[in-house]
Amino acid sequence: MEKGTCELCRREPVELTVHHLIPKEEGGRFFETANLCIPCHKQIHFLYTNSELASLYDSIEKLRDAPELKKFLKWLRKQPASTLPRMKKSNRLKRRR
Repeated sequence: MEKGTCELCRREPVELTVHHLIPKEEGGRFFETANLCIPCHKQIHFLYTNSELASLYDSIEKLRDAPELKKFLKWLRKQPASTLPRMKKSNRLKRRR
């Protein structure tokens, strides 16, 4: 895995993953991607459905301004780059099964 700066939390150096700003399942296979650290990438998918990501949060700026994500990003920026916190799926998404 490549190391660098997370485009969302801006921590560095962190292992980067590729996040499709419009999920592949929503037709975003060939659209813009962002390099995110593992905690940011997981948190995004634990908070939002693919259709929400495609329609509401299709850019880094929109993700940074998302109310549910702001608190997490503020906390994560204070953590060492090596931190891989335990993640939980939002209760709202758990109920959709």
